[in-house]
Amino acid sequence: MEDCIFCKIANKEIPSKTVYEDDKIYSFYDLEPQAPVHVLIIPKKHIASTDDLTDEDQKLMGYMLCKVKDIAKELDLVNGYRIVINCGEDGFQTVKHLHIHLLGKRKLTWPPG
Repeated sequence: MEDCIFCKIANKEIPSKTVYEDDKIYSFYDLEPQAPVHVLIIPKKHIASTDDLTDEDQKLMGYMLCKVKDIAKELDLVNGYRIVINCGEDGFQTVKHLHIHLLGKRKLTWPPG
């Protein structure tokens, strides 16, 4: 999608601090971190939100979730972490490109907000 900021980040049109990248996903540090470690994990394929997932996206989403543990390990999140996927306005999704927030390095409280 031409005007999607996360597509532009994944395509290196907008600079970011890379955490992990392969042919399917891109991970980078959030510009407004909510924890000492706060990275975003995005599919390189543009998917607006979880509401837009199709059956053909099952493998990609499973891949992304399995990569979370590897990225968390690289970031030394040995005491635990939280993953969050926001969806829609009420879910506080501010960028219309599906993304996983990976947060850690502090005690995370519940409920989140």
